[in-house]
Amino acid sequence: MMFKYSLCKILFFYLFISSFILIMTSIYFLLNHLIYIIEWEIITINSNLIMMSLLIDWMSLIFMGFVFFISSLVILYSNDYMMGDLNINRFILIVFLFVISMMFLILSPNLISILLGWDGLGLVSYCLVIYYQNVKSYNAGMLTVLSNRLGDVALLMAIAWMFNYGGWNYYMYMDFTMNHFEMIIVGSLIIFASMTKSAQIPFSSWLPAAMAAPTPVSALVHSSTLVTAGVYLLIRFNSILYNSSMCMFLLLIGGLTMFMAGLGANFEYDLKKIIALSTLSQLGLMIMTLSLGFTLLSFFHLLTHALFKALLFMCAGIIIHNMKDSQDIRFMGGLINHLPLTVTCFIVSNMALCGMPFMAGFYSKDLILELSSTSYLNMIIYFMFYFSTGLTVCYTLRLCYYLTMKDFNVYSFHPLYDSFSYMSKSMIGLVIMSIIGGSILSWFIFPSPQLIVLPLYLKFMTLSVCFLGGWIGYNLNYILIKHYYFSNFGYFSKKMFGSMWFMPFISTHLLVNNPLFLGYYSIKSLDFGWNEYFGGQGISKMFLTTSGFNQFIQNNDLKFYLLSVTLWFIILLIIL
Repeated sequence: MMFKYSLCKILFFYLFISSFILIMTSIYFLLNHLIYIIEWEIITINSNLIMMSLLIDWMSLIFMGFVFFISSLVILYSNDYMMGDLNINRFILIVFLFVISMMFLILSPNLISILLGWDGLGLVSYCLVIYYQNVKSYNAGMLTVLSNRLGDVALLMAIAWMFNYGGWNYYMYMDFTMNHFEMIIVGSLIIFASMTKSAQIPFSSWLPAAMAAPTPVSALVHSSTLVTAGVYLLIRFNSILYNSSMCMFLLLIGGLTMFMAGLGANFEYDLKKIIALSTLSQLGLMIMTLSLGFTLLSFFHLLTHALFKALLFMCAGIIIHNMKDSQDIRFMGGLINHLPLTVTCFIVSNMALCGMPFMAGFYSKDLILELSSTSYLNMIIYFMFYFSTGLTVCYTLRLCYYLTMKDFNVYSFHPLYDSFSYMSKSMIGLVIMSIIGGSILSWFIFPSPQLIVLPLYLKFMTLSVCFLGGWIGYNLNYILIKHYYFSNFGYFSKKMFGSMWFMPFISTHLLVNNPLFLGYYSIKSLDFGWNEYFGGQGISKMFLTTSGFNQFIQNNDLKFYLLSVTLWFIILLIIL
């Protein structure tokens, strides 16, 4: 038993100290404009070199520092969360393997080693999603791993296309080959791979399904590892986005994903799925920012989002624990009286997600929305930017209303308590970073202040949309809750918006039903039908009949033999 606790603590201290060192080193690299490329020659066969390359710059170092910081707190959190699990050592080691795979992806300037981390993330995420070993987890794991395999295939095809250049170190070919047909093909494949890993439309259905994993895994996956891998790959391949058609395509896909996820979260009642849809919405925002050409700003939002999203999932884990594994927000209420520390952290992280002034999310989201007002956008994309931001505040206020207002809706006599355990200690570290992390990062990443001059109504549009979204979210759940949400009015539209525009159905039943029916009818009519008659069973029946007839002849009187001899004599006489 002592070893279980010591393993968590050893990994926590190792990752926490490593994160501090990496972040300090990244600041040094950033201030001195340093980039190191380390190449390790593994083997030389004649003139062929097999090398392992590492790209070390401020971006990879600070991202890796954030991944290590969040994973250290998640592992400390898992020490209490997975306390009753007999296989906690295995769980912790799989989570650590997940972090190592992400590290390979972050440090790799080579498509081969990127594939190593990329596939490692996919396979380890499958192991973590099916960790609870039930039918729901199995289905979610299959949907997750098969959706990600599409991106893996695209990455393999990109590796094959880069044979044209004689090497896979993409940083050598990014600047001067963008107009070449081969590099446009590579860019399209990289975009496709990033869309699958970051769950953009039409590959969004696996992200809410992956909530079948334990909550510490969700905190890690949705903050800094699996889903951010696609965005990080696009940040590294940012020069391929200079092609205008690719930019427009990504802008539309990101906008639709952001809009769809924000709308779906307002109709969802599963606590973890609401937070998962908010992740999907923020990923759409990062993709849109990237396609507008603001690479650094997209990376900035990726880092700030990682802090408060991990905290959101940690708070959700404690609430689910105390609600006896119930995730339905309709069964919650009045939790502020019973879990004051947890709900306070939850509300702080939600405010950071909404972009409340001077919290972590504000510095990135406000800058993104103001710079989008200075870009050349049509009205549809511009509407998606602001309307989706309003939807974020809307479902956040809805979630806070269900969790904190009134009394319990069920489990009236169930005792709740906020113990100052490892779970609470790990949350406090993230609360501090969710409050001050955005301002500190903005000082590092944007050392010289930028002045964005906009008309007064555009300058205040971001705050106005946020307040309007919050007002609508509050009223929908206070005034119309009895008349609208619990009635059959608009059933089809509520079902459509609440099920991500039927995307889980399209990704599973629509793709699987017809082939399964075809297989069923083919096995009934062919394997169990005509193939049986003309195949093994038919031949066996014919052999049994002929051998039986032969046995009948051999077991009978001498007259058959005399008759056969007589017939042979007659035939011979006729012939001769």
